[in-house]
Order: sequence, then C-alpha cells, then structure tokens
Amino acid sequence: MKRLPAPLLAFLLALPLAVSAEPFTPKDDAETVQRLPYRVDAAERQRRVALARDPAQLPLAVATARAALDRARVHGDPRELGAAQAALAPWWARRDAPADVRLLRARVLQVRHDFEGALAELHDLLAAPDLAPEPRAQALLDAAALHQLRAELSEARALCEQLRPLAALPAAACLAELASLSGDPRNAAQALAQLNPGRLPSPWLALMRAELAERLGDTATAPMLYRQALAGDDAVYTRAGLADWCLAQGKAAEALTLIERSPDAEADALLLRRVIALRQLGRDAAAPTALLRERLAAADRREPGKHAREQARFALDVTGQPREALRLARLNWAMQREPADALLLLRAALAAGRDGDATRQELARFLRERGWQDARLAALDRSFAS
Repeated sequence: MKRLPAPLLAFLLALPLAVSAEPFTPKDDAETVQRLPYRVDAAERQRRVALARDPAQLPLAVATARAALDRARVHGDPRELGAAQAALAPWWARRDAPADVRLLRARVLQVRHDFEGALAELHDLLAAPDLAPEPRAQALLDAAALHQLRAELSEARALCEQLRPLAALPAAACLAELASLSGDPRNAAQALAQLNPGRLPSPWLALMRAELAERLGDTATAPMLYRQALAGDDAVYTRAGLADWCLAQGKAAEALTLIERSPDAEADALLLRRVIALRQLGRDAAAPTALLRERLAAADRREPGKHAREQARFALDVTGQPREALRLARLNWAMQREPADALLLLRAALAAGRDGDATRQELARFLRERGWQDARLAALDRSFAS
C-alpha cells in the first residue's frame, strides 16, 4: 500500500495555531516580518503552474493537495491547508467527488478541528460498496484515528479490525494503541516493540511508542524514542512532544535548545513551548509572549473554540489564570479526549483549587471507566493528596 499515515496520532493531532489574519506593518524596513521555514521545490512550483493553467487535472490536483498537507503536517504551517483546498476547488463541494479527493477533503477538515465533518465524510465514503481497497484502508485508518481522538474506542477498534486484511502493520499498531488506552498499556508497549524487531523503529512507530512510554513513566525510554522519531520528517508535532517531555522533567534549557534548533522554530506549537521554557528559566519572554497572544486571539476570531487546548495551556503556564485555563481545558475536553487533553484538564483543575474539584472527580470517573493508566496523572494526584 502507498503512504498510509502514521497510526494514529502522527498525522491527525491538531496542527499548531492558525497564523494571524490581521495586517501587520513593520516599524522599519529592517524589521523581520516572518521567517519562512522551508521552500517548495522546483517540482512543486511546476505542479502549481500546470494546475493554474488547467485546474481540472485530477491527478495533478490530488498530488498538489497531498504535498500541501504533508508540508502542513511537517512544518505546522496552516496556510498549506488553504493551498490544499484550492487545489481541490473544482471538486470541493461535490459529494460525488473521486475517493482521493474525499480523503484529502476529510483531512483538511480534520486538521481544522471539524471532526464531525471529517467523520461524516469518511463514513459516507466507507459506505460505498465499490470503494477500492487502498482508499478504503486509508479511510478506515483516518476514521479510526478520529474516533480515538474523541475517546470513542470501541468505534475505533471496529474500524481497525476491518483494516487487518488491507494493511496488517497499521492495523496492528492501531489495535495496540487502543489496548494501551483500555487498561493494557504494558502489553501494548510490547506489541508495538515487536512490530519491527531487531532494528530501529520507523519514525511514526517510534513516536507512538514514545508517547506510550511517557504514559508508563519510563523516563529513560521516552526521550530516546522521541529522538528516533525526529529522524523522520522532524515534524513540529514530534519536536513539540519531546520539548514537553523536557519541560515536564525540569529541563527547560534542553527544551529551549531543542526548539531553537528546529527549522520550524517559529511555528506556533514551538513558540508556545519556547515561551514556557523561557519563563521556567526566568528569562525575558515578553516579545514571544506578545506574538503568541496575538496569534491565539486571531485564531479564536477565525475559528472560535477550535484552539482551546493551546489557549488553556497559555492561560495555565504563561499568564497564570487557572480559572480561565480550566474553562478552556473543559471546552477542549468536550472536543477531544486524548491523554494530553486529560493531563491538561487535571493540571487546570488542580490549579483552580476548589473550582476544579468537580472536574477532577469527573475526570477520575472517566479514567476508571476506561482503564486509562498514565503515570503523569497519578503523580499529579499524589502531589495534590500530599
């Protein structure tokens, strides 16, 4: 099969915040407006020129949209979502669009946090009896990832089971990760480690294993796996995950170095971690904090409530507003329920004191019902109890 995405989180986890749509006038001609982290290559430029001449070339449109989404995933640049949608413009509103277009359309909706729209698209596509095996496998995997994102684990598991005869490795990884969220994380970790024994794991598999190792409290294995995952595309999401691990371990200087060495250091996800690292180190963070505040505000004006995870983290770790952080973390929890979201919700609830008691109890009940095990949550609870 071609280019199945990393199950499950490597593609789907929300891209960083949208760039500001507000006009910006530099104070002088020497001021840097923005540093572009990458350039499109000659082949991509040729594709764009050819597509502009004839927008109805389906294979070219699909290739252009797919390349744009890949750049969005790797570099955390939400402008690429517009490029992907523009490439698919002749088919964007058509329900009878070809399967490749519908898959890409669902992905654009996914990373814009329109999870309902993306799932509706994918399930409608899967209902087609004549859908070819390759797009069916892709739709199964993407839909499973979205259901997992919402903690709808039984729905995700059913889709991963359907994936088995079409793509054995992604299906096995999918099922192992679901097991890790259903009370069996250690066996799941062993299952993931056995998917490519005797050699370094693929970057997407290393990322999945790193996140699980972190939930298991394995402080030796988690950073090693995160660094192995960076050997792949060096996606912003992966680097942000390693930076979060460093910040949680009190290694703010290491986190800051990791961010500043990234070719995408100005991506919003990394900017957020940079601000937090600077504050932990007691260094001046006024300028990046102001920039991040502007980007958050612009993103919320454009897509209200869609970036609550980042907003809650900003309120909790940057501006010191625990009640606002709790409100935003609850809003985020209503949309997506992954381990990172549970951790953020518990941190906000504890910081809010008595105002967070009900949330903390609700979260504890949710975790018990699903059998979630997370060393980070347990450590927070122990710290609160003591």
